[in-house]
Amino acid sequence: MAYLIGVDCGTSGTKTVLFDEKGSVIASKTIEYPMYQPKNGYAEQEPADWANAMIETIKAVMAKSGVKKEDVKGIGISGQMHGLVMLDKDNNVLRRSIIWCDQRTAAEVEEMNRIVGRDKLVEITANPALTGWTAAKILWVKNNEPDVYSKVAHILLPKDYLRLILTGEYATEVSDASGMQLLDVPNRKWSDELLSAFEIDKSWLGKVHESCEVTGTLTKKMAETLGLCEGTIVVGGAGDNAAAAVGTGVVEDGKAFTTIGTSGVVFAHTSNISIDKKGRVHTCCAAVPNTWHVMGVTQGAGLSLKWFRDNFCMTEKETAKLMGVDEYYLMDKQAETVPVGANRLLYLPYLMGERTPHLDPDARGVFFGLSAIHTRKDMLRAVMEGVTYSLRDCVEVFREMNVNVSDMMACGGGGSSPLWRSMLADLYNCNVKTVASKEGPALGVAILASVGAGIYSSVSEACGAIIKTDKVQAPKAENVPEYEKYYQLYREIYPALKAQYAKLATL
Repeated sequence: MAYLIGVDCGTSGTKTVLFDEKGSVIASKTIEYPMYQPKNGYAEQEPADWANAMIETIKAVMAKSGVKKEDVKGIGISGQMHGLVMLDKDNNVLRRSIIWCDQRTAAEVEEMNRIVGRDKLVEITANPALTGWTAAKILWVKNNEPDVYSKVAHILLPKDYLRLILTGEYATEVSDASGMQLLDVPNRKWSDELLSAFEIDKSWLGKVHESCEVTGTLTKKMAETLGLCEGTIVVGGAGDNAAAAVGTGVVEDGKAFTTIGTSGVVFAHTSNISIDKKGRVHTCCAAVPNTWHVMGVTQGAGLSLKWFRDNFCMTEKETAKLMGVDEYYLMDKQAETVPVGANRLLYLPYLMGERTPHLDPDARGVFFGLSAIHTRKDMLRAVMEGVTYSLRDCVEVFREMNVNVSDMMACGGGGSSPLWRSMLADLYNCNVKTVASKEGPALGVAILASVGAGIYSSVSEACGAIIKTDKVQAPKAENVPEYEKYYQLYREIYPALKAQYAKLATL
């Protein structure tokens, strides 16, 4: 039996999972680390924390599993996207990494638009200039920390710093590099035009690979440290969402996944590059060679339900404790007793502004149609439906872009709710499934490693062999037209309030 290692370098911690070639989990270990916020809106981490966590978790899974090192055929790394790691000529880290959720770069985004122009940026990078993405962070260091900038010899993303530790190679791959805003996304290579415009030295950036390509092998020193064989391959890996797509089998046209975590993500695979000129969704290179993905984000998905739970569901919290069940399970049962449309009550889930499709930081939450007949459970149902309408908004943008979605996976905490899955199925009007494995990104990059190691001939073949469907929720024919009426009304509410949201923000 061959074995593969998937390393997932996240924001709260790094998780390493050892899989066999069929995708079964043999051993798993997570190590957490801090995030630093030196000022309001800043977010930084120590690359050394990621490196130490990776080394210790790989050592732990090898020790726990008892698997022979000779049987481990490859390593894949998934990572939080957009983080900036700057190294000097001796590979010393020059400053803490500015990570994805940092928002200090508003002036640099304006600078990027001024130098290159918004339309040209969208044309080359498939996305408008964004505060959280890497190019703006590089310009911020250039503008604010010239001493640091003068010493830069290498720029890497978080997972690619881990690759350097393992292999000694400066390399990246297309899915994560897409989130730097320096990659020519249609042509899957660094953009000389942008690097020249922003005065960023191309030699600072690693070589760009496809995600399942071998980028290097374990050095003798690292192999000894980890208890693995020198020469074990390390493949490109992927950014976290692209890795999750592989880990859920979303690697062919028509396939997509919806994640309901704090925010909500709808992610679809496409063989043909499709760019939304309005910038409502992100387009990036997929982890499958010569394909792309589009991704819509709704800010207040699971957050809306958590907000409702924490403020209005004390009874469910207490009852759940006595029964030994999850409070969300009881909330589901309450919401199930309310009909489609929540007795003519609609909820707009814009607690944190909104990205797809409105790109409006001033948008805020709304209960629309509230009357004296409504109870707490009507409001609960309306919250779940409102989040689902916002996710359907993402799918509508995909349809405008000719990206077909006919096969949907559900992930994240919300994906474990049967009621929420049935709402998604009814509003998307397609089957909504869950996968048997919950390992997502770690499994995805282990699958990429299995292709790099020659165990499988392609990513789709590997996913076909490894990914197993757990539950399937079909749309209910009677609910589809009913939800459609409410969804069309929901779509009219935001435009009617847009000007008032802007006024509210100035009060």
